Amino acid sequence: MKEIKLSEAENIKVHGRTVAGRDPLRLLWTGSSLELNVQCTELWAEMAGPYSEQENWIAIEINGEILSRRMVSKEREWVCIFRNKLNTKPTRVRILKEVQAMNADEEHCLEIYSLKCDGELLPVPEKKLKIEFIGDSINSGEGSIGARGEEEWISLFFSHVNSYPYMTAKQLDADYRVFSQSGWGLYISWDGNTRCAIPHYYEDICSVVPDKVFKPLGFFEKNDFGSWQPDYICINLGTNDAGAMDNTGFEDTDKIRSAACSFLRTIRKNNPGAYIIWGMGMLGDKTAEYIRAGMDDYKKDSGDEKVEYLELPPVTDATVGARFHPGVKAHAAAADTIVSRIKELRA
Repeated sequence: MKEIKLSEAENIKVHGRTVAGRDPLRLLWTGSSLELNVQCTELWAEMAGPYSEQENWIAIEINGEILSRRMVSKEREWVCIFRNKLNTKPTRVRILKEVQAMNADEEHCLEIYSLKCDGELLPVPEKKLKIEFIGDSINSGEGSIGARGEEEWISLFFSHVNSYPYMTAKQLDADYRVFSQSGWGLYISWDGNTRCAIPHYYEDICSVVPDKVFKPLGFFEKNDFGSWQPDYICINLGTNDAGAMDNTGFEDTDKIRSAACSFLRTIRKNNPGAYIIWGMGMLGDKTAEYIRAGMDDYKKDSGDEKVEYLELPPVTDATVGARFHPGVKAHAAAADTIVSRIKELRA
């Protein structure tokens, strides 16, 4: 088998916001992935998952199906992706980061250094549709894996491939990116912190993480929006703002309304052609009226009609997952709702 350093590899496709360097490729956001189209019988990847508190997990997709999920070692190691396949046709592979960017972990990052195979890397076919998902713990897949009643806030109970962004993109055969942080809000976090609001960080590559390691690596630089323009943007923010109302006595709903209007301006400035869908309701819709008011303000001021609100199916006793979050069935229902609407828009 021959080793191919990722920094020298051709015909690889990287999904998710990241910096340009490939020695190693560093992935922070949930759902970020390396996609390959390989003609070989055996494939290995050299990777590491440094962390100080929360470990990395990956999922391995082969020809469109998830066949493996595993924790990643802190230190560099060779991981077997597959072996003993017949070398009669290409194999599509994705190595997906299952865990969100960790804002309190100074080291958490998935690193991929090299590939090893007994064949060749072929071009990865391009897809015709791109979707960006923006949100909180729901978009991060928190609680989408694990037994009902599990309560620890740990990496084990995050699963991107059990979340509706992954399911939606798969049904629509779309490339996609996820920009999400558990507990964070549109204006204020569940525990009343206005610094933990997604819009403050949206224009950067990944500045939600600690700056000690990642700022020197370039993750705090401005995102190059021109290099990847989504056709659709799905926002699911407002649930944690409702949590702030319940947990801290936060009452200034005009701030939520104003934040919705302002964030839509920011999104449109950077994504001029995207259709924007604000979908929420999986864990309640307490802030929906204020968000919808902010959306109306934005549409009135801008004349932009490519923006709409979409109600997502609420979690039930039958669809709840770990940590009182949406389980995989709830995510499937949300994905079906979004897919149906996008298909209507594309008809």
